[in-house]
Amino acid sequence: MHQAPGFLSARHRRLAWLGFVLSALQAPVSARLVDDGSWLFSLCVSLMVATVILADDALRRRPVKTGATE
Repeated sequence: MHQAPGFLSARHRRLAWLGFVLSALQAPVSARLVDDGSWLFSLCVSLMVATVILADDALRRRPVKTGATE
């Protein structure tokens, strides 16, 4: 059984993971160093990128229908 291609290419997928890791690591660092709530922006960006990665994973895990339809 074949897997469906996701909407992210391999390069975009790697960049999304890099962006997720960097923004997820930046959030607690800026929370400790900055007194205001601007670290929440990094947290929101991390959650949005994680949602895109999860959606791409879900699309890739779907089986591809091949052959004649029944």
